[in-house]
Amino acid sequence: MEKSTSLTYKILLHKEPEGSYTVTVPALPGCITYGDNVVHAIDMAKEAIELYIAELRATGQPIPDDSMTLEYSLN
Repeated sequence: MEKSTSLTYKILLHKEPEGSYTVTVPALPGCITYGDNVVHAIDMAKEAIELYIAELRATGQPIPDDSMTLEYSLN
């Protein structure tokens, strides 16, 4: 299986009240995971993305990529 490292994905980390993090991948609908801290959340996101992409490939679906997506934070 080709690794998803050649693809680019933005992830959003949301700190939960108890201190853990929820991670979503906007380009991959339903791709959500969790981590005890930021490092763990990022590691879990990488794994979730790889599994998501593997499923898309297995079912012949197109593979989205965020490499041309710009991101801004507004206050």
